[in-house]
Amino acid sequence: MEDYSLPKDSLFLGFDSSTQSLKATVLDSTLNIIHSDSINFDSELPHYKTKDGVYRDPSITGRIVSPTLMWVEALELLLQRLSSKLDLGKVTALSGSGQQHGSVYWRRGSYKTLSSLEPNKTLVSQLSDAFSVKESPIWMDSSTTEQCKALEKAVGGALELSRITGSRAHERYTGPQIKKIFETQPEVYQNTERISLVSSFMASVLIGAHACIDETDGAGMNLMDIKQRAWSKIALEATAPSLEGKLGKLAPAHAVAGFIAPYFVERFHFSKNCLIIQWSGDNPNSLAGLTLNTPGDLAISLGTSDTVFGITSDPQPSLEGHVFPNPVDTKGYMVMLVYKNGSLTREDVRNQYADKSWEVFGKFLQQTPPLNGGKIGFYYKEYEILPPLPVGFHRYVLENFTGDTLDGINEREVEEFDPPSEVRALIEGQFLSMRGHAERFGMPSPPKRIIATGGASANQSILNTLAAIFGCDIYTVQRPDSASLGAALRAAHGWLCNEKGRFIPISSMYMDKLEETSLRCKLSAAAGEEELVGKYSLFMRKRLEIEKRLVQKLGRL
Repeated sequence: MEDYSLPKDSLFLGFDSSTQSLKATVLDSTLNIIHSDSINFDSELPHYKTKDGVYRDPSITGRIVSPTLMWVEALELLLQRLSSKLDLGKVTALSGSGQQHGSVYWRRGSYKTLSSLEPNKTLVSQLSDAFSVKESPIWMDSSTTEQCKALEKAVGGALELSRITGSRAHERYTGPQIKKIFETQPEVYQNTERISLVSSFMASVLIGAHACIDETDGAGMNLMDIKQRAWSKIALEATAPSLEGKLGKLAPAHAVAGFIAPYFVERFHFSKNCLIIQWSGDNPNSLAGLTLNTPGDLAISLGTSDTVFGITSDPQPSLEGHVFPNPVDTKGYMVMLVYKNGSLTREDVRNQYADKSWEVFGKFLQQTPPLNGGKIGFYYKEYEILPPLPVGFHRYVLENFTGDTLDGINEREVEEFDPPSEVRALIEGQFLSMRGHAERFGMPSPPKRIIATGGASANQSILNTLAAIFGCDIYTVQRPDSASLGAALRAAHGWLCNEKGRFIPISSMYMDKLEETSLRCKLSAAAGEEELVGKYSLFMRKRLEIEKRLVQKLGRL
């Protein structure tokens, strides 16, 4: 039997460049975590004056960006910390995860700077003039509605764009963002030599050259043909002129982006043979970190955004949800739903109604009954993606609702609930929406199991509610930051594929020994009772009815 073991004493480093922080996870050759660290942008890089890692532009509705240089400075700061605690010379390969859809615009002539970084100077001082756009549009942005409509029209409609690229046009997607820059700042577009995603941007800094966009993260742009895994000519032409040259080539997620640049060898003592494996998006990396490889399983990530994802070999793109090539399976796909109102909205409700305490939040969730006495809430602190609704809060009471029938139910809109009911209405509402849209998108119902990750997956009351609504067992992983763990695992996988000269199934690395690694899952909440799951089905139907009316009245797309 072929040997798929990793070199003894080698380390594999994974980063996650997310909305609010940069995280790192280090695996040893037995795939166990030996170290992790993170930089919080707001608290540790306060001179950028971000809130939640972003700038919300008060002058342009929906414009949300992050300072590109902040990500550069965070990388240098985190590497300084890691090098004081670990021998980075043992890092055999490194990969990473980037918040999806965010884009970076390299100024003409910046390649020369990037390829000749001087180790006696900081990255920030050398790259401060490297960008034609100083503030990167990110996934929270919703200022490109008109560009989305134009892009869909140009390719033959929303469904046709979804069939080609895996998604209808979405405001946060990179294609509409590029189109907006070309239309509103043509001189900036002309002065741009390369456009990177957050993932390929970070890889570019590490190899000292423009790294390829990988085929998985590339599917989050409305520009790539997901079946061909190549740029779509019709989508490129509908977006901006000469775009293919600015995007560069695509590469498989397991491919080598390059060797680490001499700058990092001299400054942080990496080995000159350290491989940089293609970076990818945060959700694809989470899929790898959760070892999600069984159709019928779902993963739910409860982070700044909430996502529901699974795998399939036969994707059916539609007007809802997203299809991406699977980052660790060259023939498969991942399917995904995304919600913008995740942890920041939960924190907002906690601060307003639960004394700013997660403990009180959890108690309120425990002391309120399932179905919340018929109280349904919609909480949108930010413009929502699914459904496409603006900022706003909508609360309803279903009078006489017992969970047995929707007949004879009176629905009444109210201004506010009591604090414990607000907490339950938020959590039930988020999970009912996930279940309803997942079923509509063709995801398994009920799933065989759900693997939960992200910050809120550490809250037992939240997991119990998830189990009750979906009617299946909920598992959690050793660490809630599965994206950086997935990136470290993908670093090892990319190294192995390169060593063998061909693609190797990622499961070969942990087959028969999963329980001995940091990738193992544990049962955290047992499936809800069948009778209650049935009552939640009715509650979900009513919620989707109200949601449909809200979209007809207020929806953006």
